[in-house]
Amino acid sequence: VNTRKHPLGIPPPSEKDWPKEDEEDFFLLDPDRKRDVLPQPFRMINKLVMQVFESAMEIIERREMLREAQKLKVQPKKCFPTAEFQVSERANCLAVSGKYIFVGLSVGLAAFNMCDFKDVCARHVAKTEICAIHASDLGDECHVLLAVDEMGLAWLFCFHKGSFLLVKILNEVKDISQRSTCVEVVLSLGGDYAGILLQGNTKAWLEIYQLPKDSWLTEMEKNAGAAEELACSERRSSCSSEVGTFLLQELPMSAIQADVELEPPVLLLTVRPPRPITGTSFKGPLDALKAVDDGSMLGLGYNHLIKDSQWELQEAIFCSTYQEYLEAEGVIKEEIPRCATFHFLLPSRILVGPETKVQPDIPAGIGVHWDGNHNFCFYLLNHSLKEKADSDLKPDVVWPCAAPIACSAVSSCSRYLALAGEDATITIWDKHLGYPLSVTAILEERFIRSIHFL
Repeated sequence: VNTRKHPLGIPPPSEKDWPKEDEEDFFLLDPDRKRDVLPQPFRMINKLVMQVFESAMEIIERREMLREAQKLKVQPKKCFPTAEFQVSERANCLAVSGKYIFVGLSVGLAAFNMCDFKDVCARHVAKTEICAIHASDLGDECHVLLAVDEMGLAWLFCFHKGSFLLVKILNEVKDISQRSTCVEVVLSLGGDYAGILLQGNTKAWLEIYQLPKDSWLTEMEKNAGAAEELACSERRSSCSSEVGTFLLQELPMSAIQADVELEPPVLLLTVRPPRPITGTSFKGPLDALKAVDDGSMLGLGYNHLIKDSQWELQEAIFCSTYQEYLEAEGVIKEEIPRCATFHFLLPSRILVGPETKVQPDIPAGIGVHWDGNHNFCFYLLNHSLKEKADSDLKPDVVWPCAAPIACSAVSSCSRYLALAGEDATITIWDKHLGYPLSVTAILEERFIRSIHFL
């Protein structure tokens, strides 16, 4: 039997079990201070890892915020094509008129019917690539087309019941050296007028044509039977899918009706850019009064004539005064503008008087502004055909602007006109009454390239 000689007790602690720090202050120590006693490489690695982790969390939070903001936005509706038209050549441009889609190809034109997706017509022009096309509905399944090819020729077509009829090449000349390049074409709504902007070697001008659409409709109705017969022989389409995919195959035949000759358009106006300011060509006031001769002037007007010598003297004074600035920036010689923007305008009080009887849906004038010019010019379209179209035509109404006009737009109702200047200022005019409705200034150092009404 083992018996205990001494009473049971807790042995005293040894030095090995003693804490390195006092037990009373142990709970006050910062746990992060334990890393301070670690070697320097470990602390540097730990700091880099924490920075990477914090940066990753910031990126995640930012992306989550963007995702939540994207969910709050209205998502655009995705639209898928219901039909696909494939052509054998490259498509460069297209225009819509009525129920037809006209496509400019690298070898001519093609027309597609949007109603049944079956009727297809093509007009091949040898070595002619159509780069731009405009179309307008004339009524009675007749459409007028104005196309521009890669050589700058303006082609005027008439599309009637599945057939293309070439009316005229507006800027075609026998001598190639005298040929002018068509830069821009515009058709009026309804097809009453057509305008083309031409550029020569050193000059540019605008030609406005009146289209005899009533004569065209009458002539094509007489030949409706022959036109339908030829159109049926030229239609080739093959269905390739249930959604309406059609292949336009090569058509060697021409869609021109050789026995139908349509009346050519009539050149109505020739608008040329404004010339630089020069002195008067009159020798004296009496010559100027004789040229006007309307009996509305009093006095001889000797103090109101500006001669070429006065302009030259003024220019010499200006150059001598600011010679150092002109040498630093360089003198830019004033040139005649070679590009213009023009619109066909419906009748309004600015263009016609209140007592003049006009048709409200037929244009009564055009509005033109040339690049770098301050003036927006109006020209009436009711000029007599006996007047010389090549004469130096002066605008009927001029609206001056504070800065050169950069671009312009006309509303669909043709009442409101928007002019954007090179100083980034947009002015909305009421063309019917003739006064501005609003003036808006965009931020500085901005240049407005285009403007549209929605």
